[in-house]
Amino acid sequence: MENKDTSRRDFLATALLAGVAAGCGPKKNPFDDYAGNDVKASGEMVKLLSVNGDIIEIDKAFLKPVPDLPPVSNDEARRGIAGKKFVMVIDLSRCKNVKACQKACNHMHQVHPGQNWIKVLEMQDAEQTAPYWEPTTCMHCDEPPCVKVCPVDATFKRQDGIVLIDSDRCIGCRFCMAACPYSARVFNWEDPGLPTEVADQDYSCESSMPQKKGTVGKCDFCPDMTRTGELPHCVSACPNGVFMFGDMNQDTVTNGAETFRFSELIKEKSGYRLMEDLGTKPSVYYLPPVNRNFPFESGLENQIADDKIKHSK
Repeated sequence: MENKDTSRRDFLATALLAGVAAGCGPKKNPFDDYAGNDVKASGEMVKLLSVNGDIIEIDKAFLKPVPDLPPVSNDEARRGIAGKKFVMVIDLSRCKNVKACQKACNHMHQVHPGQNWIKVLEMQDAEQTAPYWEPTTCMHCDEPPCVKVCPVDATFKRQDGIVLIDSDRCIGCRFCMAACPYSARVFNWEDPGLPTEVADQDYSCESSMPQKKGTVGKCDFCPDMTRTGELPHCVSACPNGVFMFGDMNQDTVTNGAETFRFSELIKEKSGYRLMEDLGTKPSVYYLPPVNRNFPFESGLENQIADDKIKHSK
C-alpha cells in the first residue's frame, strides 16, 4: 500500500520528471538521461499530480525523489517562515478581467466548481465615475477578525503574515465567514469531487489541499510556493502583471517581470487598502485605476451574468 505520509511537496517533487517528460517532443526519448544508469521501465504505472496541477501517469521506475525538498510538518506550516512579512500589491490600472488569476488559483487548489477564491468584481464608486475591475483575495490581515472568532484554532495567523486554515481542525461553524468583512471565504457544502490521487493525500495547510466537505476554504497566498522562492499562482498566471508579491521586510514586490520597492510603489502610486477604518490592517494593497492599460469595456466578454453587479468601496 502506498505510504500516505508523503506531503504534497514531496508529491510534487517526485512529479518533476514526469512534467518534463510530458513536455518533450516525439523525437526525444524522455528517459534518455537514465540510459547510463541502467534504469529500466518496470511496467508499473502510477498516477501523480504534476507541477501544473494535472493528473499524469509515469512508470514507477523513473520516479526520482528530490532530497532538498523536505516535508513540512504541521507545526512548521503553522509557524510560517521566520523573518518574512509577505505582502501583495494589485494594480487596478492593469486589470482587463482576463480571469487568468482565478483560473490558475482554482486549478492548482482544486477549488470546487462554482466557487472562486479570487473574485474579479465590476466596481463603480459613484454614478458619475468610471467603472473598473477589482480582483479580490483574502486580505491576510495583521488584525484578522476571522482568527479571533474561530473556536478551535482552525484559522490562524503565521509569523510571516499569512492567514491559513487547518481543515483537519475546522468544524464548519462558519464563524470566520461571518467575521470576514471582505467576503473572502467559501464553504464546501458538497464533496469537492477530487481525483482519487488528490483526495488520498494528507491535508496540508500550506497547499490547502485536499479540500474537504463541511470546511471553509480561501486564498492562502500559496505558501507552499513561497517557501521554495516561487510566486503565488495568481501572480505568475496574470498576463498583464496586475499582481505583485513580495516581502515587506525586504521592501520588494514583483510580478515576475518587474520588481519594485514596495514603499516607493505605494507612495508614488497612491496605494491604499480596503476598509482601512475597520482596523484589520490588510496585507493586500491596491493601486488606483488611473492611466489604464485597457478600456473597461474590453473585459466585459469575460464577465458572466452573476458577476455583473456593481459594488462600492
